[in-house]
Amino acid sequence: MTASGLRRTSARPALPPEAQALLAHDSCAHAHGITVDEAGPGYSLLSMAVRPDMLNSHGICHGGVIFLLADTALAYAASSGEAPTVSTGANIHYLSPARSGDVLTAVCRAVHQGAKSGVYDVVVTTEDGATIVATFRGQSLRTRSIATPR
Repeated sequence: MTASGLRRTSARPALPPEAQALLAHDSCAHAHGITVDEAGPGYSLLSMAVRPDMLNSHGICHGGVIFLLADTALAYAASSGEAPTVSTGANIHYLSPARSGDVLTAVCRAVHQGAKSGVYDVVVTTEDGATIVATFRGQSLRTRSIATPR
């Protein structure tokens, strides 16, 4: 466990300071059991187990929860500098359902990382990588300041 309570596997490399700083205040990721397995400039690898409370009325993982995992992966890939970075938009395509007990993996890679803006692709799969659950493309903006945690 990290200081924020998120799970980390000891075999993984240590997260860079920027990712550690995000992790320290990422209450949403913590509440959803998201694990930051790897993070660095333009790249991140996160995972999350689908719980019964994440299911919609059809008995499959709610699309908003999958979006949350993908958007969180973007945040860790984009926030590799000192300037705060926020998402400015995203599109997601749901390709296969996820069910309770599935462990989802989100891999994010930068398509473009400029001085102020970025574009990132995220692929969400089942843990073994055999099933693509969703594809996500998001944009980011580096900003001078954002609200600080209350």
